[in-house]
Amino acid sequence: MRLRLLVSEAWRSLAANASTTFAATMTVLVGMFILGLFIALFTWTQSWSNHVKRELVVKVDFKTSGERGGPATREQENSVARLLQSNPKIKTATFISKAEAFKQMQRLHPELTRDLPWNPLPDSFEITPVKAEYIHDVAQSLQPAPPGVSKVIEGKRLSNRVITFAHVIDIVFAIGAMVLVLASTLLIANTIRLSIFSRRREIEVMKLVGATNWFVRAPFMIEGLLCGFAGSLLAILLLVLAKAVALPAIHYHGFADAPDVHAWAFPLTALILLGMGIVLGACGSGLTLRRFLRV
Repeated sequence: MRLRLLVSEAWRSLAANASTTFAATMTVLVGMFILGLFIALFTWTQSWSNHVKRELVVKVDFKTSGERGGPATREQENSVARLLQSNPKIKTATFISKAEAFKQMQRLHPELTRDLPWNPLPDSFEITPVKAEYIHDVAQSLQPAPPGVSKVIEGKRLSNRVITFAHVIDIVFAIGAMVLVLASTLLIANTIRLSIFSRRREIEVMKLVGATNWFVRAPFMIEGLLCGFAGSLLAILLLVLAKAVALPAIHYHGFADAPDVHAWAFPLTALILLGMGIVLGACGSGLTLRRFLRV
Protein backbone atom coordinates (compact mmCIF):
# COMPACT_ATOMS: atom_id res chain seq x y z
CA MET A 1 0.00 0.00 0.00
CA ARG A 2 2.79 2.43 0.87
CA LEU A 3 4.57 1.76 -2.46
CA ARG A 4 1.32 2.26 -4.38
CA LEU A 5 0.77 5.53 -2.51
CA LEU A 6 4.27 6.77 -3.33
CA VAL A 7 3.97 5.84 -7.02
CA SER A 8 0.53 7.46 -7.36
CA GLU A 9 1.83 10.61 -5.65
CA ALA A 10 4.82 10.73 -8.01
CA TRP A 11 2.57 10.25 -11.04
CA ARG A 12 0.18 12.98 -9.86
CA SER A 13 3.10 15.35 -9.40
CA LEU A 14 4.47 14.60 -12.88
CA ALA A 15 1.12 15.41 -14.44
CA ALA A 16 0.68 18.56 -12.35
CA ASN A 17 4.16 19.87 -13.24
CA ALA A 18 4.17 19.04 -16.94
CA SER A 19 6.66 21.74 -17.95
CA THR A 20 9.41 20.71 -15.51
CA THR A 21 8.70 17.03 -16.26
CA PHE A 22 9.18 17.72 -19.97
CA ALA A 23 12.37 19.70 -19.29
CA ALA A 24 13.85 16.93 -17.13
CA THR A 25 12.95 14.25 -19.70
CA MET A 26 14.49 16.25 -22.56
CA THR A 27 17.64 16.81 -20.50
CA VAL A 28 18.01 13.06 -19.98
CA LEU A 29 17.25 12.47 -23.67
CA VAL A 30 20.01 14.80 -24.86
CA GLY A 31 22.56 13.48 -22.36
CA MET A 32 21.86 9.80 -23.10
CA PHE A 33 21.75 10.38 -26.87
CA ILE A 34 25.19 12.00 -26.80
CA LEU A 35 26.50 9.26 -24.50
CA GLY A 36 25.11 6.60 -26.85
CA LEU A 37 26.84 8.19 -29.85
CA PHE A 38 30.02 8.48 -27.81
CA ILE A 39 29.93 4.78 -26.84
CA ALA A 40 29.27 3.68 -30.43
CA LEU A 41 32.06 5.88 -31.83
CA PHE A 42 34.58 4.86 -29.19
CA THR A 43 33.93 1.11 -29.38
CA TRP A 44 34.01 1.14 -33.21
CA THR A 45 37.25 3.14 -33.26
CA GLN A 46 38.76 0.86 -30.61
CA SER A 47 37.77 -2.19 -32.67
CA TRP A 48 39.28 -0.62 -35.78
CA SER A 49 42.58 0.13 -34.02
CA ASN A 50 42.72 -3.46 -32.74
CA HIS A 51 42.08 -4.66 -36.31
CA VAL A 52 44.96 -2.55 -37.62
CA LYS A 53 47.20 -3.75 -34.78
CA ARG A 54 46.57 -7.35 -35.78
CA GLU A 55 47.76 -6.52 -39.29
CA LEU A 56 51.08 -5.07 -38.09
CA VAL A 57 53.79 -7.58 -38.97
CA VAL A 58 57.56 -7.80 -39.18
CA LYS A 59 58.75 -9.20 -42.50
CA VAL A 60 62.06 -11.06 -42.85
CA ASP A 61 63.32 -11.34 -46.45
CA PHE A 62 66.01 -13.90 -47.26
CA LYS A 63 68.78 -13.31 -49.77
CA THR A 64 68.22 -14.23 -53.43
CA SER A 65 70.71 -15.38 -56.05
CA GLY A 66 71.34 -11.81 -57.16
CA GLU A 67 72.60 -10.68 -53.74
CA ARG A 68 76.03 -11.01 -52.22
CA GLY A 69 76.41 -14.28 -50.34
CA GLY A 70 73.03 -15.50 -51.63
CA PRO A 71 70.80 -17.28 -52.07
CA ALA A 72 69.96 -18.27 -48.50
CA THR A 73 70.39 -21.96 -47.79
CA ARG A 74 67.77 -24.23 -46.23
CA GLU A 75 69.92 -24.50 -43.09
CA GLN A 76 69.98 -20.70 -42.72
CA GLU A 77 66.19 -20.49 -43.11
CA ASN A 78 65.69 -23.26 -40.52
CA SER A 79 68.07 -21.45 -38.15
CA VAL A 80 65.97 -18.27 -38.41
CA ALA A 81 62.79 -20.32 -37.87
CA ARG A 82 64.22 -21.76 -34.62
CA LEU A 83 65.23 -18.26 -33.51
CA LEU A 84 61.69 -16.97 -34.08
CA GLN A 85 60.08 -19.93 -32.28
CA SER A 86 62.18 -19.25 -29.18
CA ASN A 87 61.04 -15.60 -28.92
CA PRO A 88 58.11 -15.31 -26.42
CA LYS A 89 57.03 -11.98 -27.95
CA ILE A 90 56.22 -13.64 -31.29
CA LYS A 91 52.70 -15.00 -31.77
CA THR A 92 53.08 -16.54 -35.23
CA ALA A 93 55.84 -16.75 -37.84
CA THR A 94 54.54 -17.79 -41.26
CA PHE A 95 57.01 -18.95 -43.91
CA ILE A 96 56.20 -17.74 -47.44
CA SER A 97 58.22 -19.33 -50.23
CA LYS A 98 59.23 -17.30 -53.25
CA ALA A 99 56.83 -19.32 -55.43
CA GLU A 100 53.92 -18.61 -53.07
CA ALA A 101 54.88 -14.91 -52.89
CA PHE A 102 54.90 -14.76 -56.70
CA LYS A 103 51.42 -16.31 -56.87
CA GLN A 104 50.15 -13.72 -54.37
CA MET A 105 51.70 -10.95 -56.46
CA GLN A 106 50.07 -12.32 -59.62
CA ARG A 107 46.70 -12.37 -57.88
CA LEU A 108 46.96 -8.88 -56.35
CA HIS A 109 48.97 -7.03 -59.02
CA PRO A 110 48.88 -8.99 -62.31
CA GLU A 111 50.11 -5.97 -64.27
CA LEU A 112 53.43 -6.05 -62.39
CA THR A 113 54.14 -9.73 -63.02
CA ARG A 114 52.89 -10.14 -66.59
CA ASP A 115 56.23 -9.66 -68.42
CA LEU A 116 58.72 -10.86 -65.79
CA PRO A 117 61.17 -13.46 -67.19
CA TRP A 118 61.89 -14.92 -63.69
CA ASN A 119 60.71 -14.76 -60.10
CA PRO A 120 62.61 -11.94 -58.32
CA LEU A 121 60.79 -12.36 -54.98
CA PRO A 122 62.60 -13.90 -51.98
CA ASP A 123 61.61 -16.51 -49.42
CA SER A 124 60.37 -14.71 -46.34
CA PHE A 125 58.80 -14.92 -42.89
CA GLU A 126 55.78 -12.83 -41.86
CA ILE A 127 55.91 -12.39 -38.08
CA THR A 128 52.93 -11.37 -35.95
CA PRO A 129 53.89 -10.21 -32.42
CA VAL A 130 51.85 -11.16 -29.34
CA LYS A 131 51.10 -7.43 -28.87
CA ALA A 132 51.43 -4.64 -31.41
CA GLU A 133 53.65 -2.84 -28.87
CA TYR A 134 56.23 -5.64 -29.29
CA ILE A 135 56.76 -5.04 -33.00
CA HIS A 136 59.90 -2.95 -32.49
CA ASP A 137 61.36 -5.43 -29.97
CA VAL A 138 60.80 -8.31 -32.41
CA ALA A 139 62.54 -6.40 -35.21
CA GLN A 140 65.43 -5.50 -32.92
CA SER A 141 65.88 -9.15 -31.92
CA LEU A 142 66.83 -9.83 -35.56
CA GLN A 143 69.60 -7.22 -35.53
CA PRO A 144 72.26 -7.75 -36.69
CA ALA A 145 70.62 -9.76 -39.44
CA PRO A 146 71.21 -13.52 -39.12
CA PRO A 147 73.14 -15.29 -41.91
CA GLY A 148 71.07 -15.55 -45.08
CA VAL A 149 68.73 -12.65 -44.18
CA SER A 150 68.66 -9.76 -46.63
CA LYS A 151 66.53 -7.28 -44.67
CA VAL A 152 64.04 -6.95 -41.80
CA ILE A 153 61.03 -4.73 -42.57
CA GLU A 154 59.25 -3.34 -39.50
CA GLY A 155 56.84 -0.62 -40.61
CA LYS A 156 57.76 1.27 -37.43
CA ARG A 157 56.19 4.59 -38.31
CA LEU A 158 52.76 3.07 -38.97
CA SER A 159 52.85 0.90 -35.85
CA ASN A 160 53.79 3.82 -33.60
CA ARG A 161 50.98 5.94 -35.02
CA VAL A 162 48.37 3.22 -34.56
CA ILE A 163 49.49 2.41 -30.99
CA THR A 164 49.61 6.11 -30.04
CA PHE A 165 46.17 6.64 -31.59
CA ALA A 166 44.73 3.73 -29.57
CA HIS A 167 46.12 5.14 -26.30
CA VAL A 168 44.71 8.60 -27.12
CA ILE A 169 41.27 7.04 -27.75
CA ASP A 170 41.33 5.36 -24.32
CA ILE A 171 42.19 8.63 -22.56
CA VAL A 172 39.64 10.70 -24.51
CA PHE A 173 36.86 8.18 -23.81
CA ALA A 174 37.62 8.05 -20.08
CA ILE A 175 37.63 11.86 -19.78
CA GLY A 176 34.62 12.31 -22.07
CA ALA A 177 32.54 9.70 -20.24
CA MET A 178 33.22 11.37 -16.86
CA VAL A 179 32.38 14.83 -18.22
CA LEU A 180 29.14 13.60 -19.84
CA VAL A 181 27.97 11.80 -16.69
CA LEU A 182 28.81 14.81 -14.50
CA ALA A 183 27.17 17.28 -16.89
CA SER A 184 24.04 15.12 -17.20
CA THR A 185 23.77 14.78 -13.41
CA LEU A 186 24.08 18.53 -12.90
CA LEU A 187 21.57 19.35 -15.64
CA ILE A 188 19.04 16.86 -14.34
CA ALA A 189 19.54 18.06 -10.75
CA ASN A 190 19.05 21.71 -11.75
CA THR A 191 15.94 20.90 -13.74
CA ILE A 192 14.42 18.86 -10.92
CA ARG A 193 15.38 21.59 -8.43
CA LEU A 194 12.88 23.90 -10.16
CA SER A 195 10.08 21.41 -9.52
CA ILE A 196 11.13 20.85 -5.91
CA PHE A 197 11.51 24.59 -5.23
CA SER A 198 7.96 25.25 -6.41
CA ARG A 199 6.72 22.63 -3.92
CA ARG A 200 8.96 23.57 -0.97
CA ARG A 201 5.91 24.57 1.16
CA GLU A 202 4.40 21.14 0.60
CA ILE A 203 7.66 19.52 1.73
CA GLU A 204 7.80 21.71 4.85
CA VAL A 205 4.23 20.77 5.79
CA MET A 206 4.96 17.07 5.35
CA LYS A 207 8.04 17.38 7.58
CA LEU A 208 6.12 19.33 10.24
CA VAL A 209 3.42 16.66 10.50
CA GLY A 210 6.07 14.01 11.13
CA ALA A 211 6.88 12.54 7.72
CA THR A 212 10.31 10.88 7.57
CA ASN A 213 12.98 12.04 5.13
CA TRP A 214 12.65 8.92 3.02
CA PHE A 215 8.83 9.23 2.87
CA VAL A 216 9.27 12.77 1.51
CA ARG A 217 12.17 11.85 -0.76
CA ALA A 218 10.67 8.70 -2.31
CA PRO A 219 8.01 10.35 -4.58
CA PHE A 220 10.61 12.79 -5.94
CA MET A 221 13.10 9.96 -6.59
CA ILE A 222 10.36 7.99 -8.37
CA GLU A 223 9.64 11.10 -10.45
CA GLY A 224 13.32 11.35 -11.37
CA LEU A 225 13.42 7.63 -12.13
CA LEU A 226 10.40 7.91 -14.45
CA CYS A 227 11.86 10.98 -16.20
CA GLY A 228 15.18 9.18 -16.57
CA PHE A 229 13.49 6.07 -17.98
CA ALA A 230 11.38 8.07 -20.45
CA GLY A 231 14.34 10.22 -21.57
CA SER A 232 16.59 7.19 -22.02
CA LEU A 233 13.90 5.34 -23.96
CA LEU A 234 13.47 8.30 -26.32
CA ALA A 235 17.25 8.56 -26.73
CA ILE A 236 17.39 4.86 -27.68
CA LEU A 237 14.64 5.38 -30.27
CA LEU A 238 16.56 8.32 -31.76
CA LEU A 239 19.73 6.20 -31.85
CA VAL A 240 17.81 3.47 -33.71
CA LEU A 241 16.80 6.06 -36.33
CA ALA A 242 20.37 7.43 -36.50
CA LYS A 243 21.70 3.89 -36.92
CA ALA A 244 19.28 3.20 -39.76
CA VAL A 245 20.43 6.37 -41.55
CA ALA A 246 24.17 6.22 -40.79
CA LEU A 247 25.01 2.52 -41.30
CA PRO A 248 24.20 2.41 -45.05
CA ALA A 249 26.43 5.46 -45.58
CA ILE A 250 29.25 3.85 -43.58
CA HIS A 251 29.03 0.63 -45.62
CA TYR A 252 28.79 2.62 -48.86
CA HIS A 253 32.06 4.42 -48.16
CA GLY A 254 33.82 1.19 -47.17
CA PHE A 255 34.41 2.00 -43.50
CA ALA A 256 32.90 -1.28 -42.27
CA ASP A 257 34.39 -3.74 -44.79
CA ALA A 258 36.46 -5.65 -42.23
CA PRO A 259 34.21 -8.26 -40.53
CA ASP A 260 35.99 -7.91 -37.18
CA VAL A 261 35.52 -4.12 -36.98
CA HIS A 262 32.31 -3.26 -35.15
CA ALA A 263 30.93 -1.27 -32.22
CA TRP A 264 29.33 -2.86 -29.17
CA ALA A 265 26.07 -4.67 -29.83
CA PHE A 266 23.22 -2.16 -29.83
CA PRO A 267 21.14 -4.01 -27.17
CA LEU A 268 24.10 -3.73 -24.77
CA THR A 269 24.43 0.02 -25.44
CA ALA A 270 20.67 0.43 -24.99
CA LEU A 271 20.78 -1.35 -21.61
CA ILE A 272 23.67 0.87 -20.48
CA LEU A 273 21.78 4.03 -21.48
CA LEU A 274 18.57 2.85 -19.84
CA GLY A 275 20.38 2.04 -16.59
CA MET A 276 22.34 5.31 -16.64
CA GLY A 277 19.19 7.38 -17.27
CA ILE A 278 17.27 5.72 -14.43
CA VAL A 279 20.17 6.05 -11.96
CA LEU A 280 20.89 9.68 -12.92
CA GLY A 281 17.21 10.65 -12.67
CA ALA A 282 16.72 9.03 -9.26
CA CYS A 283 20.06 10.24 -7.83
CA GLY A 284 19.56 13.76 -9.21
CA SER A 285 16.21 14.01 -7.42
CA GLY A 286 17.46 12.49 -4.18
CA LEU A 287 20.56 14.67 -3.93
CA THR A 288 18.73 17.87 -4.87
CA LEU A 289 16.07 17.29 -2.25
CA ARG A 290 18.50 17.15 0.67
CA ARG A 291 18.60 20.90 1.29
CA PHE A 292 14.78 21.14 1.46
CA LEU A 293 14.56 18.39 4.10
CA ARG A 294 16.26 20.56 6.73
CA VAL A 295 13.14 21.98 8.36
